[in-house]
Amino acid sequence: MTLLRTTNLTRHFSGITANKDVDFEIEPGEIRALIGPNGAGKTTFTSMLIGRLPPSSGTVHFEGADITALPAFERVRLGMAYTFQITSVFANLTVQENIHLAARRQMRARDARLTSLTPALLEQVGLAGRDTDLAADLSYGHQRLLEIAMGLAQNPKLLILDEPTQGLAESEIAAFKTLIRSLTPKTTILLIEHNMGLVMELADTITVLNAGETLAFGTPAEIQANAAVQAAYLGTQDA
Repeated sequence: MTLLRTTNLTRHFSGITANKDVDFEIEPGEIRALIGPNGAGKTTFTSMLIGRLPPSSGTVHFEGADITALPAFERVRLGMAYTFQITSVFANLTVQENIHLAARRQMRARDARLTSLTPALLEQVGLAGRDTDLAADLSYGHQRLLEIAMGLAQNPKLLILDEPTQGLAESEIAAFKTLIRSLTPKTTILLIEHNMGLVMELADTITVLNAGETLAFGTPAEIQANAAVQAAYLGTQDA
């Protein structure tokens, strides 16, 4: 069964079309990348996937169920987790408290169980030993890693990562690649990312948006060879 599917997903803002008739599918265990130039409609599309923004028309299905009208918190309970493009950690809470808060949204677990969960998650994302640090004291890149740990704490079936490597050092990006590969096939990944080297190395398949519509879909090799993608996007990228 397809894990996530959209059909004719469209969103208008005051007469401007941000997305138009986007058909999109993700299979279980897949690493899918969503790319496109600035203004391509990636943020609007992702917001409709996670329930932060209702579509003007079209549908969203998750594990075969129509979730188009469900609010974001209900989608989290179904197994969708999302990290924001701009960090959204709770700066005045500790790293551990951030993870506990995220996990409770899904697990409704006891404190003892959450406390045992935290060290393993922090080890997994490269933040071992930072349990009691305030989130505000972490570097921007480490806050991004904390967000990933918070997403994983929800034990998601689908983890949507929006610009996850922004602010990471090269060594941390290498560790991030290892982390993402370790999550599949248990967790399906949707990666919204401008780092084309990372996308081409990690993704099984890539969807390209341009001007709110699907421009292309295929393997990394097919996307790199696509003349329309080259003209609209890849030819303008530095990396």
